[in-house]
Amino acid sequence: MVRDVENKVRLARLRKNRSDRKAGALALICAALALVTFALYWRVQWNDFINYDDNVYIAENLHVLRGINGPDVKWAFTTGYTGYPHPVTWLSHQLDYQLYGPWAGGHHLTSVAVHTVNVLLLFLFLWRTTRGIWQSAFVAAIFAVHPLHVESVAWIAERKDVLCSLFFLLTLHAYAS
Repeated sequence: MVRDVENKVRLARLRKNRSDRKAGALALICAALALVTFALYWRVQWNDFINYDDNVYIAENLHVLRGINGPDVKWAFTTGYTGYPHPVTWLSHQLDYQLYGPWAGGHHLTSVAVHTVNVLLLFLFLWRTTRGIWQSAFVAAIFAVHPLHVESVAWIAERKDVLCSLFFLLTLHAYAS
């Protein structure tokens, strides 16, 4: 009986150590993915608004320039300005302008931060559903650096794409739960 108790205690310690190592590996991989993503896109903070449509979305849009306030939040949810109804995008631009003002670098860094969160959410979703830690890290790393995402991250008016990815990945996590 004493030997059974000792074996159970030993087994519990082994499981805890294995779990601690796995949590440490997950944290290290998340930190590495975040570092790679930020390192890749760090230079966008020195970019300016571009005249293609950043002026329409941000630089010359009074609803964005005033930041977050009652009438402009209502506008974000009721407008079809630019041909698309995307209130979360408008709200994110309003918040950015309230935080950073006319400094385009801050707007760019918000897109980098959202993309970094997307990379981490993808990694955690894949690991959670497949338990393949290194395969999940590889796929998330490819997602982080793939040229397909450069436009969405480096072009402020394309914020809608990184936000769409964010909510899609959150939906996948909810589904997996």
